[in-house]
Parts: sequence; C-alpha cells; structure tokens
Amino acid sequence: MRTGFLIDMDGVIYRGSDLIPGAERFIEALKREDIPFLFLTNNSQRTRRDVMTKLERMNVTVDESHIFTCAMATARFLAKHKPGGTAYVIGEGGLLQALHKNGYAIVDQAPDFVVVGEGRTVTLDVLERAVTMILNGAKLIATNMDPNCPTKNGTRPGCGATVAYLETATGMKAFSCGKPSPIMMRAARKEMGTTTSETIMIGDTMSTDILGGLQMGYRTVLTLTGTTSRQDLDAFAYGPDVIVDSIADLAEPSIFLRDQLQPANRDEDTVHDIEAWKAASAG
Repeated sequence: MRTGFLIDMDGVIYRGSDLIPGAERFIEALKREDIPFLFLTNNSQRTRRDVMTKLERMNVTVDESHIFTCAMATARFLAKHKPGGTAYVIGEGGLLQALHKNGYAIVDQAPDFVVVGEGRTVTLDVLERAVTMILNGAKLIATNMDPNCPTKNGTRPGCGATVAYLETATGMKAFSCGKPSPIMMRAARKEMGTTTSETIMIGDTMSTDILGGLQMGYRTVLTLTGTTSRQDLDAFAYGPDVIVDSIADLAEPSIFLRDQLQPANRDEDTVHDIEAWKAASAG
C-alpha cells in the first residue's frame, strides 16, 4: 500500500505570502521518503509554474507535476465532455492556459461554455456579455464556488460570487469542477496514482477540503491554521478523521501514517485528536 497526500495550499502550507512553520519540513520529508503528494488549489488564476515559483520563493522546492489546480480540472472535464469546444472566459492566465492546453479556443461570441474563474478584471460589461451568451444557450461552468478569497488586506469576492451574479441574472445553475466536486477530487487522485483507500486529503476548510475528501471516501486531516477552528466543528454534521494544530504536526509523515491513519475505519465515526496520538507515541 502506497499512501499519498492531497494537500490544500492557502491556510495549510502558507497564509498569503508567509510560509506556515513546519510546512517546509513536511514537504521535504515527503520527498525524502518517496511518499506521493499533490498540491490542490481552488485558485484558477495561477498556472502550475506560477504556483511552483511562489513555493520556491518560500524555500519549498517542488516540480510542476506536484501542482493540480481547479483550472486544470475544469479544462480536462470540458475537453472530455466536448472536445475542441469554445469558451468565453471570465478569469486569468491559469484558466486560459489550461483551456488552450486541452484544445479549447477562447471566443467572444457564441461560445459553447461561459467559464468562470477568479479574476480582478471583472466588469459590468463582461458580466452583461456573459449573461447574454448564457441566455442564448452557452452552458455556465465554474472552476469553483468559493464565495470569497482571503488576502493580506482582508477578503475579496471569489469565483462563487461572480457565478452567483450570473445564476441570479439568468436563472441557470452553474456546474462546478473545483473542490469539493468529485470532478477535481477524483482527477487529482488519479494524477497522483493512488487508490481511494490510499488517499489522504489535508485541508483547512470543512466545506471544500474535508467535505470533498469525505464524499470521495478519502481519509481527511483538518489543520487549524486556516479558516476552521475547533469551535466551528460543532456546526457541521460531518468531521475530519484527524485534527492537527498545523502541518508541523505531520513533519514525520511515515510515523504519522503508521500510528494514526492505518488502517482507515469510518464505521466507528470517530475523529482522532492529534494530541491523543502524540501522547500515545510518547508513551
């Protein structure tokens, strides 16, 4: 059995432009011990190389092959559903490149799909054109449904906010390909080369990372360095398999896998606390 990790980024590996303490040691251990891993991001703005460069500037060295974005998941889904199609895109470079790589042409009239990602150049004119296209038959596709995005200066509207505008204006519902959609969660697992039982999802957000992993049958690890606190967990009807204060608690992933997540047992419906694992390991 060769267990691998799907790893959310913002709130798990870094916050904004600051690396979360322990993240570098965790990634270096994964590489040293030849444990499969893949970074998952619901940010469609950046290309694989952009994400890789951001990590490099934080002294975390990975290959492009370790990056999987919602833009990639969306473009691959569309290429499979309608090869050689056309798209009107509300988004930036990462989404545009992914669509081009998968054989899609970007057009400004009569597209097969209106594809929405993150972007800071959304205008009322762009939205009005998208509304007209959708009403004329273009299908509405979202790279993700995150309503907002954290920034160093606060919070800005996310892809989900733009999609909500278009849904309200047209009466049409978008199809989303990003986390927690099985489209992205399954594609990422296949990209990593593991089976369902060999896959662990690490994330900081209950409604995307943990929900997506749970629905796919993956084991899940919640880090408390992002959007979710322990107090928040009472609001959810589901929970992660493991809770950790931060990614630093996984700095020895092989020991963690041996002592904490082998074998998986969802039937007991228990959430193991990392502190209990630490105490058992110390004893």
